[in-house]
Amino acid sequence: MARNGEMALGLYVLQAGYIEGAWRDPSVPKTGGVDIDHYAHLAALAEGAAFHFVFLPDSPSVVERDNANIARAGRNDTFEPITLLSALSSRIKNIGFVATATTTYHQPYHLARMMASLDHLSHGRAAWNIVTSGNKFEGANFGDEDIPEHDARYERAREFVGVMKGLWDTWEDDAFVRDKKSGIFVDTAKLHLLNHRGTYFSVRGPLNIARPPQGYPVLVQAGSSDAGVRFAAEFAEVVFTAQPSIESGKHYYANLKEKARQLGRHDDQVLVMPGIVPIVGRTKQEASDKLKKLQSYTDTEVMTETAERWLGFVTDLRSVDLDTLVPTTLPRTNFIQSRQKVLLELAARQKMTWRQLIRSISDSRGHLMVVGTPDDLAEAMINAFDEYAADGFNVIPAIVPSGLKDFTELVVPELRRRGKFRYSCSGQTLRENLGLKRPLNRFTRAA
Repeated sequence: MARNGEMALGLYVLQAGYIEGAWRDPSVPKTGGVDIDHYAHLAALAEGAAFHFVFLPDSPSVVERDNANIARAGRNDTFEPITLLSALSSRIKNIGFVATATTTYHQPYHLARMMASLDHLSHGRAAWNIVTSGNKFEGANFGDEDIPEHDARYERAREFVGVMKGLWDTWEDDAFVRDKKSGIFVDTAKLHLLNHRGTYFSVRGPLNIARPPQGYPVLVQAGSSDAGVRFAAEFAEVVFTAQPSIESGKHYYANLKEKARQLGRHDDQVLVMPGIVPIVGRTKQEASDKLKKLQSYTDTEVMTETAERWLGFVTDLRSVDLDTLVPTTLPRTNFIQSRQKVLLELAARQKMTWRQLIRSISDSRGHLMVVGTPDDLAEAMINAFDEYAADGFNVIPAIVPSGLKDFTELVVPELRRRGKFRYSCSGQTLRENLGLKRPLNRFTRAA
């Protein structure tokens, strides 16, 4: 996406909202997590505001450790992303769809077929958020006592993405002639077997579906560890990251873009879109009151376990003095290394106690949270955009649908008034809307 002065916006969707206890608010549908109409309403709000895509996170496990916290956490009743987005693709006609799927516990052939199907169903609006499993409870659902080591997960992911792209290329764009008179359905001269043999996968191919309309679904990535940044520089076209300040965002942005340039990639083909958690009011006091109300819904034990999880389960927060300052370092985790680093840096910069950090993690998980008026939100976003800390944002409402409506009705008009956001879609496919090139088929290119 060329920086023509306008930022990209995505909607990060959780069934109730980002703040832990949002599900308890009377305005949140009780069964929203498994209600297609609820998600369609959210997607339609985003589409009506000309957002570029809807982003669905995922974890193939329950993440809480015990029944007491499972009972209070409002997250364990929700659709699998590709299934949900496939259903939405027939109801929502313009916005893009980002589905999260882990490379740790999928097989590339299966996932390549599902993502190609979503791209065909949506007429070129699909994207894959590439993640490696960072939750220790996932392994047990797939025959592992624990998840693999952090760097090994990225090694597998690198091979996985290469196989996916190879499978999407096994048919040339015009291979399926479907000529009824001649009886030829497909031109096999335009078929290329992958015949991949690697460390983690052996995949012959071909894929049994035509090449996706976009060539490949847009590749999204959400890791910010050293291994994650290297991976993003090599593969990602959209990068979702947690950057709680403009300063940290500028450093991340410059580092990632430079690494991508070293690999021969252009800046406008790697979009950095950090998360932002907006709490919007017509006055600062109204916004502050909204946040306090949402915070009042969150159970203390759920908050504490959430903090332990995002810090990598390296500290038992029930045994520390919560009014002491957070240390600048903790034991390294095998889980979400980048987020632990972001959170510790945030705590050090703001001289947080453990109690304050626990609350901050419950509210925003290390993403930028802005509590204020539409002008405050617009100013923070434009500053990050103009200072090259972001090419756009993943908007993460603290509560839905009300928090999303606040943003679309109050903040989007202010961004437009300042010339920083579009009024309508600019293309048919997600790639076209984001200004991303359609990839050439590797076999055609080689010829």
